[in-house]
Amino acid sequence: MRWLLALFCLSFVMVSQAATTETLDGKLIEKVLVLKSAHQLQLINDGKPLRTYRISLGKNPRGPKLMAGDRRTPEGLYWLDWRKVSDRFNLAMHISYPNISDSVRSRREGVDPGGMIMIHGTPDTEENPEELFHTLDWTDGCIGMRNVDMREVWGLVKDGTMIEIRP
Repeated sequence: MRWLLALFCLSFVMVSQAATTETLDGKLIEKVLVLKSAHQLQLINDGKPLRTYRISLGKNPRGPKLMAGDRRTPEGLYWLDWRKVSDRFNLAMHISYPNISDSVRSRREGVDPGGMIMIHGTPDTEENPEELFHTLDWTDGCIGMRNVDMREVWGLVKDGTMIEIRP
């Protein structure tokens, strides 16, 4: 009986997610591509970018993330596996960092790979208005976006979508 309840709940979550994900001109987003050197996040369908956004990266943006606290944004293939509403950063989508390669490297080097890497919005308070952050690399290794852009990505990209982060 418990497995039936679990199956029902899982089905409900999947249907709810599909119902809330919008399409872009009738096209589903197949992949998210991040080009760190260009400070761009692209929504990809059929190998072509449908939308491009300006992003902010970790305070130390060059090179892949090596360990917790290095303030670098990872590089590689990951999944956008869950999302949350954030008091501090508006909306946030979790990136499945570390992947197997990251974990093997960090274990070999005896360091903590870190975690909780997300695509998220920007703080927007009187002391720290959103405009201050848009052209800076200010995160601890996450990918920051303007809140209006994050709301659009939130609606277009479903959980389970691949994200590729390139140098």
